[in-house]
Amino acid sequence: MDRSIVRLGPQHRDAAVATLAAAFQDDPALRWIMPDPADRARRLPGLFAWQFDEQQRHGFALGTPGCEAVTLWRAPGKVHYHTPLWHLPATLRLVRVLGRTTARAMAVGDAIDASVPAGEDWMYLKFAGVRPDCQGKGLGGLAIRAGLDLAREAGVPGVLETATPSNVGLYMRLGYGVHREWDVPGAGAPHFWTMTHPG
Repeated sequence: MDRSIVRLGPQHRDAAVATLAAAFQDDPALRWIMPDPADRARRLPGLFAWQFDEQQRHGFALGTPGCEAVTLWRAPGKVHYHTPLWHLPATLRLVRVLGRTTARAMAVGDAIDASVPAGEDWMYLKFAGVRPDCQGKGLGGLAIRAGLDLAREAGVPGVLETATPSNVGLYMRLGYGVHREWDVPGAGAPHFWTMTHPG
C-alpha cells in the first residue's frame, strides 16, 4: 500500500466516495439523520459524491493514492460558503440525495454552521475517513497532518467538528484542542465537539 499523501482530483472521485461512505456508516450524526441502516448505506454515496465535488470547487481533498484514506478540506476564504440551496438544481439534488431525511440533515448543517468560529482564516477539515479494512494503520493521521502542513504554510489555524467521542482523543494527539461542545437541537440529536488547531 502506498502511504504517500497526494491531492485527490476527479480521477479519484469514485474510490474516495466509496471510502467515505463506508467509513461514515456508523457516524453518530449520520445515524441520527438517517436512522435506517439500509437507507443510510444507499444514501451515503450520493451525499459524499456531493461533498467531494463541493470541496473540489471550494477547497481540496488529500489522501492516499488508492483512497484508503480521504480527507476533505475547505480552504481559507471559503470556510462559511454554501451552495445556495434556493437554486433549483441544488434543491433537487439535495432532495434526491437525502429524501425524507432532508429536514434532519439541514438541522445538523445549521447547527454546524453556527458552531464554526467566525472569520475565513481557517483550514477547515470537513470530513476524514479511512476505509474500514485499512483503519488502525495511521493513514488518517498522515492525511490530516498533510492538511495541517498546508495550514501552517498559509499561516492559518485549523478547525473541525466531530460527533464521534473516540475521535476527540485522536484529534487531540494531532494537536487539536476542544474549542466547545454543543448539541444539535432535537430529541436524540447528536452531541458535537468543535476543535481547533493552532496552525
